[in-house]
Amino acid sequence: MPAKRIVSLVPSQTELLFDLGLDEEVIGITKFCIHPERWLKEKIIVGGTKNFHIDKIKALQPDLIIANKEENTKELIEELAIDFPIYISDINTVDDALQMISDVGILVGKEEQSSQIISEIKQARISLSNQIKKDKSCYYFIWKEPWLTIGGDTFIHAILEEAGFNSLSKHQLRYPELDLNNLTTQPDYLLLSSEPYPFKQSDADFLQTKFPDSKILLVDGTYFSWYGSRLIKAFTYLSELPIQ
Repeated sequence: MPAKRIVSLVPSQTELLFDLGLDEEVIGITKFCIHPERWLKEKIIVGGTKNFHIDKIKALQPDLIIANKEENTKELIEELAIDFPIYISDINTVDDALQMISDVGILVGKEEQSSQIISEIKQARISLSNQIKKDKSCYYFIWKEPWLTIGGDTFIHAILEEAGFNSLSKHQLRYPELDLNNLTTQPDYLLLSSEPYPFKQSDADFLQTKFPDSKILLVDGTYFSWYGSRLIKAFTYLSELPIQ
C-alpha cells in the first residue's frame, strides 16, 4: 500500500513529494522545507533537519518518514526507526538522486509521475552537457569564518562537474576549511552559495581582495545541493550562469 501519512525531514524531498502530486498525504515537514511555500502554513512543522522533535513526529503516527543520511541526525532517526518505516537516502551523485526519485515514487504510489520527473531531469542534463565549457577552475563556498568549501565526495561537487567546473578542493572530503591567507591558486571562479550561509555582495567584495583574478558569482545554493525534482530547473539554471 502506498504511504498515506508522510513526514519529510529533507527539504529537497519535500519539494519532490509536492511535484509528485501529493498534498494531504504529507502531514509533517521541517521549518527548512520552503518549497512549496504554502506547506509551511498548512503542514505540521516538526523542527529542523537536525533537531526535529521526536514526540511531535510520533504523535503524527506516520506510515513513512523521509530522511537523509547527511541532513538528519543519526541517533534521532534510529529512535524513530523503532516504531515507524523510514526511507533514508544517501545522495552523492546525480544517479543516486535519480534512484531516490524512483524509490520514493514507488513508496508513495506515484511511479508514473516519478518516471516523468526522471525523464525531464535526464533531458535537461543532456541539454546542459551539450553547451557547457569544461574545466573552469573554482572554489564553491558554503560558509564563512571558517571558510568552508566542498570536497569531491559531495553532491555539490557532482553538480559542479555537470556544469563543467573543476573544483580545486575536489581531492578533499566533505566540507574542508580553506585558509584564505595561505592559498596560492587563483581559480577562474568563486561561487558563493545562498545556503547554508547566505552570502551577500559584501562577502563577494571582501573575497575579491583575496582573489583579484577570480570572477565571483553569488549563486542559488538550492540548484547545487537539492537532489529532488528541483534538478529539472537546476540544469537550466546552470546553463544560464554568466560564465565565459
